Amino acid sequence: MPADSPARATARETIALLTGAAGFTEHRPPSHPLPPDGPLGWAGYDAARERAGTRTGEEESVVYGTGVVGDRACVLLAFEFGFLGGSLGRLTGDRLAAAYELALTRRLPLLALVATGGSRMQEGMVALTQLQRVAAASTRLRAAGLPQIAVVRDPTTGGGWATVGAGADVVLALPGAQVGFAGSRVRPADADPHAYSAEGQFAAGQVDAVVPPGELARALTHWLRALGPHGALPAAPLPRARSAARLPETGREAVAAARDPRRPRAEAYLADYFGVRLPLHGDRCGGADPGLLCGFGLRADGLPVAYVAQCGTPTRPAGYRAAARTIRLADRLGVSVLTLVDTPGAANDAEAERAGAGAAIADAFAAVAEARVPVTTLVIGEGGSGGALALAAPDNTHVTADSYFSVIAPELAAAILKRPPSETGATADQLRLRPQDLLELGFARSIVS
Repeated sequence: MPADSPARATARETIALLTGAAGFTEHRPPSHPLPPDGPLGWAGYDAARERAGTRTGEEESVVYGTGVVGDRACVLLAFEFGFLGGSLGRLTGDRLAAAYELALTRRLPLLALVATGGSRMQEGMVALTQLQRVAAASTRLRAAGLPQIAVVRDPTTGGGWATVGAGADVVLALPGAQVGFAGSRVRPADADPHAYSAEGQFAAGQVDAVVPPGELARALTHWLRALGPHGALPAAPLPRARSAARLPETGREAVAAARDPRRPRAEAYLADYFGVRLPLHGDRCGGADPGLLCGFGLRADGLPVAYVAQCGTPTRPAGYRAAARTIRLADRLGVSVLTLVDTPGAANDAEAERAGAGAAIADAFAAVAEARVPVTTLVIGEGGSGGALALAAPDNTHVTADSYFSVIAPELAAAILKRPPSETGATADQLRLRPQDLLELGFARSIVS
């Protein structure tokens, strides 16, 4: 990447890009000088630090303090790659730990602007153990219900990526940035460079969005508004029905209406429900399911709501893992959740089984069951067995007139019972899967029309 690329801006230039006229107040931790040439006595280390300071004007590879992004106060920390490759040493660890503690004390979100080559070899294990300090500080912030957002710049590799970067609740990346645990000089010679890029990490479900520098301040303002911290928030309001469908007379009609390709899908509901949508992408395990949309949104009245929405396709294991991640993050931050159910069922091919379908579905069930915040569910299409139920809120599920929910698809039920195809309709009636049946059975609280 060219040296003048926005992703290679200095720490202070990156902070200024976000805070603008609102400004930035720098903080510094108490001074604990290193011994001559560092803890290992590495010959020439002091001279290298001095040259880095002269070149960058910085005392260490991290700058931190408080600032305002948009209209939201936060703690910012920014890596200066020009200072020994943005590497982490003991004094860097002091600054990182102090930044997390500042966010904890002032109850502010932490915004990390990361550009690092990893741990500083001139300090050996003393440098490497700074990753444990960061992990502990991040855990304390998480336990306090305070959000962490990372913007990964060029490059973000090694332990800095594996803690400050990938350990954040939301990970945004600048276009073209090198992102990966393995730096360019230590990865296999024949490695695919795309896998170590912001775009490659997005494709693999490790990054939530790739955001151009000119759009970064606006995106972060929305994220800070959505993630809080907040006071007590109400339950997510029910979406409006997006069609004027009448209630079906038979089970066959209910299934046909839910499978109608002209029926409104999740995108239509979300576009009507939110003024701003902020997607969370991927399961952080190397996968993403395009048939399941997750994220946070801001309604026209400013209310933040987290959403998990099935799009009418079989939901894959990566989708259930992403859903569980979203619900747990919303629960930790005190943000209510809306789920839109619409799937013929969980993906059941061999690839899905190898990817851990059962465990992923179980984790989605657990995330909903564990949630302390209100979870509101609207079934907008097909409710296909456990693959749909995993994302449905017990005692707070509602249905539209063009939806159904069933323990099993009527065609499969007829096949299991060895009935001819002509009896599929009668089987659908027996399953009592219509919206009005679901209301009468106590599964649905209302039919949204």
